[in-house]
Amino acid sequence: MSIVDTAKKRYSTKVFDPSRKLTDDQLQQIKALIRLSASSVNSQPWHVIVAATDNAKQRVAKATEGPYVFNQPKILNASHVFVFCSKTAIDDDYLDDLLMCEQQDGRFSNEQSKQRMVDGRRFFVDLHRKTLGDVDHWMQKQVYLNIGSLLLGVAAMGIDAVPIEGFDRDVLDEEFNLNEQGFTSLVVVPVGYHSIDDFNVNVPKSRWHDEQIFTEC
Repeated sequence: MSIVDTAKKRYSTKVFDPSRKLTDDQLQQIKALIRLSASSVNSQPWHVIVAATDNAKQRVAKATEGPYVFNQPKILNASHVFVFCSKTAIDDDYLDDLLMCEQQDGRFSNEQSKQRMVDGRRFFVDLHRKTLGDVDHWMQKQVYLNIGSLLLGVAAMGIDAVPIEGFDRDVLDEEFNLNEQGFTSLVVVPVGYHSIDDFNVNVPKSRWHDEQIFTEC
């Protein structure tokens, strides 16, 4: 299947089959997809909670009480639930640790290439931290890049998923002590296999036509 065919097949799952579970190998592949995601200047300002047990999914589902209760079955019936979180601050200690990780992974051929990375990353981080004052938003955008990779990646594996923003962030942050760890929850992504009762599985996609999306110069 081509990547375009995968994109055509991918859809937002509304009803999961609770009897079907991911294998350990599939879970490891999904974690690799998340880990390898692109981010601006390799900033990687994310953390992901992987809820694999019924108890863990119940904890996530606490954030879907009240007006978000319609999302609760998706969380409880999926095989696994991924809670994507964004950093709430990006300080110099974090940047130093990131640089050390890159150096250990052999990313720099010499001190000059290392310094280019330092200067380039500092420029963009300080642009958002100090000049534009939108560093929270900038970091959240990196997390959404990751989520996009995940959605297309699991579809290529024949696995279903749905991104959910309809939950109480404050409840979820408190449940997992995220703020104390320097994170906040952004998107909950249940992953697994759709049920035969999922009304959305065979609904045709609807997207704007090319002429409304693209300007070719």
